[in-house]
Amino acid sequence: MAQPANDVADLGLARAGVRRVEWAERAMPALRGVHRRFAADRPLEGWRIAACMHVTAETANLLRALSAGGADIALAASNPMSTQDDTAAALVDAYGVSVYARAGMDPATYERNLVTVLERRPHLLLDDGCDLVNTAHAELPGLLSEVLGGCEQTTTGVIRLRGMSAEGALRIPMIAVNDTATKRMFDNRYGTGQSTIDGILRATNTMLAGRTMVVAGFGFCGRGLAERARGMGARVVVTEVDPVKALDAVMQGYTVLPMERAAAIGDVFVTVTGNRDVVRAEHLAAMKDGAVLANSGHFDVEIDLPALEDLAVEVRREVRPQADEYVLADGRRLVLLAEGRLVNLGAAEGHPAAIMDMSFAVQALTVDYLARNHKDLAPGVHDVPGEIDTEVARLELAALNVDIDAMTPGQEDYLSSWRV
Repeated sequence: MAQPANDVADLGLARAGVRRVEWAERAMPALRGVHRRFAADRPLEGWRIAACMHVTAETANLLRALSAGGADIALAASNPMSTQDDTAAALVDAYGVSVYARAGMDPATYERNLVTVLERRPHLLLDDGCDLVNTAHAELPGLLSEVLGGCEQTTTGVIRLRGMSAEGALRIPMIAVNDTATKRMFDNRYGTGQSTIDGILRATNTMLAGRTMVVAGFGFCGRGLAERARGMGARVVVTEVDPVKALDAVMQGYTVLPMERAAAIGDVFVTVTGNRDVVRAEHLAAMKDGAVLANSGHFDVEIDLPALEDLAVEVRREVRPQADEYVLADGRRLVLLAEGRLVNLGAAEGHPAAIMDMSFAVQALTVDYLARNHKDLAPGVHDVPGEIDTEVARLELAALNVDIDAMTPGQEDYLSSWRV
């Protein structure tokens, strides 16, 4: 097999990457089942796919399944800090995927790689944050006539897509993989909750028990993070702009405060909102010495990094791996993790493979659905068909050897009838 075009750090890392990918595969039984089905049926024969995703072992197993189905795939990294160089090498050398990703690449290289994978004239786009779709519309609109649809797997990306759609700017059908029950409940809640704390502990080796963690945002990700932090003994404070979510946090026993009041009492701050400037200059100025700042809400705009730079009189880079210390004029020190990017991927390895198994099984089956039904989908944002979510849940339960009840015909009739 000829080696596909690529720009990776070191193809000599491929053997180590294969071991990493195979280890992750052990915890991904639902996706393995999809892989076997795709290998037998070849539903994606002749389809070109461009992807912008985190280059991790879990992603590699999704791409292996799509390749088994016949797809020709080109992958660009969605975050330079999450790229595993050995996984990138394995995808190229062992699995035949074109990869354009290097750990720590600069923004110019990141943008160039998006254009490179789009210039392969894909039929389908797999996006993580809407950067690939945005680049296609803004820089290469002539290619959109060949793009038949795509998938978006993040909350931030879906928000951006809905904004494009509302303005009539979205020219292709995009399916919101992020919005499925399995994705929100397991990936966002359990995956982000565990992996974010993993990243914080790896970067700081701090004790959470007895400390105050401020969780900015109480969506699915924020709920999962708050649950796990409380389980480790932290006092959890939640900040929110949504009254319903704030009330939910209160009813679950969390302290809810505006950030201007939480700033003075927090030891660890984590943003999980999907919005910008959640932690601003006035908040930074009120924080105690040694406060830790982390983001798990996708883009590096949730913490106002320019304001942090302006407040600092000295910046000590990498006081620990993925931890930069900003010294303020009065001697207080604020510690920023993973440069304000996703701490769970920048300072750790992202979600456990068992979590990504469900998300990526949904994604793979959604790609198959798009290939078969794209002619019936108008430009805009669409939901994943409910039967896909249900099928993945059943696959996962079967892998866990869990049996559930089935309704009797009488029960089905009762629920579907309006008669007494």
